[in-house]
Amino acid sequence: MNPFTTASKILIPCPLRMVSYLRKETEELNFPIIKETRMSVETQGTLSDCMKLNLYLRTGHRVLYMLKEFKATGPEDLYENIVKIPWEEYLDVNGYFSVISSVENEFILDTRFASLKCKDAIADRMNEKFGMRPDSGPERNKAVIYLYWKDRDAAVYLDSSGDTIAKHGYRKLPFKAPLQETLACAIILASKWDKKSNFVNPMCGSGTLAIEAAMIAVNKAPGLLRGNFGFMHFKGYDKEVWEKMRWEARQKTLRQPEGKIIATDISEDAIDAAVRNATTAGVNHLIEFQVCDFKDSPVPENGGVVALNPEYGERLGEEEELEGIYREIGDFFKKKCKGYTGYVFTGNSALGKKIGLKTKRKIEFFNGKIDCRLLEFELYEGSRRQKDVI
Repeated sequence: MNPFTTASKILIPCPLRMVSYLRKETEELNFPIIKETRMSVETQGTLSDCMKLNLYLRTGHRVLYMLKEFKATGPEDLYENIVKIPWEEYLDVNGYFSVISSVENEFILDTRFASLKCKDAIADRMNEKFGMRPDSGPERNKAVIYLYWKDRDAAVYLDSSGDTIAKHGYRKLPFKAPLQETLACAIILASKWDKKSNFVNPMCGSGTLAIEAAMIAVNKAPGLLRGNFGFMHFKGYDKEVWEKMRWEARQKTLRQPEGKIIATDISEDAIDAAVRNATTAGVNHLIEFQVCDFKDSPVPENGGVVALNPEYGERLGEEEELEGIYREIGDFFKKKCKGYTGYVFTGNSALGKKIGLKTKRKIEFFNGKIDCRLLEFELYEGSRRQKDVI
């Protein structure tokens, strides 16, 4: 069986509270949604379709092509099911593979043991067919096999992504706990930004929000930035098909956004990191960078979105110091951002109240394990400050 031409289930995991954005992205790429959970969508297609999903998706973490699903009541049962899979049709005997697992049941106390049983089954099958087996280890830059095993339900996938597609490949210089790229994209998609009006990002840090906004504005596929994916290391991969997909994606990329994209930070080091990251992403010429206090950020006429990701005050004593900054954000919105929609992404609801403006929406996210909210403010002419109201 050639997985690049044979359809199967495709599972796309994502972080908690982001599935609605992943579902919309997947549907816009003309893939049907077969099933949806709190942290994944399931569609169907070939491994060639997985190539397209890896190229275009912004909010998914990996794209998994199902080989087999089955019941397993213990490690030996798992082994027997996996060893029956025709691995010789998918893996190069002279190649390299790794196994990653997600396991939650009474049979396995250590996920690494489940991965080892899966790896042994694959190696034994290849040995039986060829008298030798591929190398294996922890590296994810070649063929990657994904094992899911919850209670008695198990499934084995070809991981077409390899390394997670949550990393868009440009962030070489992070600065003070930057947002993950997928989260930044979800924040932008959750906003009312139309991709044509202005996007202003004070407190930009290493620039993730502004860079993702620029890529979205010009329709630049995030997968264009990567040179290696898992699907490249399975039998049947056709480099010409992939290069044609990449060429088509580049043809869809616009030269310039219609509105201005502005990123500012008070730290010269932050702006230096942001500029370098934007250069790696190929969008530095699309963003206006400036070193300044967030209150002095240029806000062009004609409206748009202004989005900030201030610190949350996670350590003892920090919250009190940050109260003044959050109040100043409210003043900045009120005085300079009329006609815009304002957004503040925060993991501290108490600090969020110090902004002093009534929120229209509070959109739930997680930043790692931190329970966060994206606060939305409609900044009409004559908006009046309401003390500690959210």
